[in-house]
Amino acid sequence: MALYLTRFSYTPQTWDRLTRNPEDRRDAARSYIESVGGKLHGFWYAFGSHDGYTLWEAPDNVSMAAVAIAIGGGGAVSKYETTPLLTVEETLEAMELARTVGYRSPGA
Repeated sequence: MALYLTRFSYTPQTWDRLTRNPEDRRDAARSYIESVGGKLHGFWYAFGSHDGYTLWEAPDNVSMAAVAIAIGGGGAVSKYETTPLLTVEETLEAMELARTVGYRSPGA
């Protein structure tokens, strides 16, 4: 399974609803990813350019995309970005494969 980091920001209306009725959104996040056969590894709130971060594990990109589409279409978030994370081993494999690509700099 692959790991994914998401960054999200709630809408002002969502913050208003959560302020009036606080709830642990980890439970909801866990149910979303488990519905596609994945696992929630972490859920954090922050202040700065994003309101929160999650670390998910999903069987594949399509499964993670389904969760992202459902959350993004739900109207509670104003921003939702997902980054697939590579293991060190996957990155080393990519570095080896990169030597065979034959990249040429523009104008060279």
